This record gives sequence, structure tokens and C-alpha cells, in this order.
Amino acid sequence: MSPQAERLSRVGQHAVSLTGVDGSPRVITSASNARVRWLASLRKRSVRDAQGLTVVEGYAELSLALDAGGVAPRVLAYSPELVRDDVQATLLGRAEAAGAELLRLGPAAFARASYRESPDGWLGVVPSPERPLADVALSSNPLVLVADRVEKPGNLGAMARTAEAVGADAVVAADAVGDWGNPNAVRASKGTVFAVPVAAARSAEVLSWLRAHSVAVLVATPEGDSLVTETDLSGPTAVVVGAEHEGVGDGWRGSADHLVRLPMHGTVNSLNVATTAAVLLYEALRQRS
Repeated sequence: MSPQAERLSRVGQHAVSLTGVDGSPRVITSASNARVRWLASLRKRSVRDAQGLTVVEGYAELSLALDAGGVAPRVLAYSPELVRDDVQATLLGRAEAAGAELLRLGPAAFARASYRESPDGWLGVVPSPERPLADVALSSNPLVLVADRVEKPGNLGAMARTAEAVGADAVVAADAVGDWGNPNAVRASKGTVFAVPVAAARSAEVLSWLRAHSVAVLVATPEGDSLVTETDLSGPTAVVVGAEHEGVGDGWRGSADHLVRLPMHGTVNSLNVATTAAVLLYEALRQRS
């Protein structure tokens, strides 16, 4: 038996023991199957919002989501023909233990469900990571990242990944354009949207929430009065970064406790919003350490 055949056999045998009451795996080969069409429909925000679900694709992302705790996959779709490492078959057991329905898909069916150009054979359907702002619990010395009108899901995901890395309390999308359940946001976050609290609300609501928790509002803008490295971020702080092309809105600027800028010595006066957020959050971490 070739190495590839042996690998497929191992993953397939593991699936038999997990999926079928009669010992037969559930195999879907048709790309037009109703379950496959439903998986593909979750690319649409309207469908995700209506069902309160999102898609996590990729072994690494699914593993991180499960590691975060509290994430119970509704469905795990997999394709043994696409799985690159039979050791990854342990993911099936973890998903089943969490109560997921297991769907074995043929390559064509999986390609229809997948949103990646080169899928690795793993796709999970999970509850949306977004939570109401009122459900976000803050520490005694909170650090919050606010993303004002950020559009690109990749930027949202990247910011969540950085926020989780520095131990921030939450990431809040203000006047959100993109949604936390966007598969590309989930992918860019490497699954950390399930590890760090993420929320979305109107700017006025977010500001009121921050004031109620005595959190200072620090707005990043090229026109800032002081450098972020000269500003105290050691206390309760919300770092506000703005939309990719327009920056932070006037409402946030007018309500800010501090308007700060990054040290810039080149010909440009600003950085990508996710990069700006990373610089600010790590400066806060440096001061708090």
C-alpha cells in the first residue's frame, strides 16, 4: 500500500468509528448536495447573521478554536483525500466529543463548501464568536482595542490575533462594516477570535461602555498631540484605530482623552490599521511589563 493510500485508510477508518451507527461513514460526493450547499451559503453574511453561525476552515484554526474552550462545533466536514497528515485525524475525535455532526465529503463536494484556494480537508461550522458588548467582562486594569469602521475582515482578524497575544481584554468593532464571523476574519485571526472576547456596537454605545468602566480613550491619528511612546498606557486604556482610508472618525477624536501618533521617520504618515494596532498594543504591554 502506498503512503498516500495508507494515510487515507487511517483517516477513513477513524471516521468509520466516529460517524456511522452501523459502522458506515457518511460520505457525500455530490457538490450539489443540500448539506454542501448549506456549508457554501455560510460565506454570506446575511446567512451567518440569521443563523448565528460561522465557518472555521483549516486544521490549525479549528484546533485553536477548540483549544480556546467554550467552542462547540455544530458540524465538522472533512475530506480524507485532502488531509495532509493522518495524525490530524485526532481532530475528528475532539469534534465528536464536543457534539459535532461529522460529514465526510469527497474532494469535489469539499471544494464547493470550501472558501480556500488550497483547502487542507477540514471545515467546521461553529457559533459566531461575536458577543454583546454587555457580556464582555473587563479586568481591574483593562486594555481594550476599538476598531472604528474597519472594513477588511483580514484586518479585523489580524487585530484580534495581536490582542490575544498581548493579553488584551477585548476587541470591539465600532460602527462595524466587517463582521467577526467572516471566514476571512476568522482565518486571519488564526482562531483567536474564540480566545479573546470580540464584540460590535455603535460608537456611542462603545464610548458610554468605556466611560462606565472608567477606561481612558486613546485615539491614534497622524495629527496626534503627542507620541504614543510618551503617553501613559499603564492604566485602564482603550486604544482606538480607524478605518483603512479615513482613519478614526470625528466623534472619537472629539471624545478622546489623548490623541497620539506613532513615531514616523519616512515619507508616509500612517501605517496599515492592523499594524498600527499592533504597535500601540505592544507599547501598552511594554509599559505594563
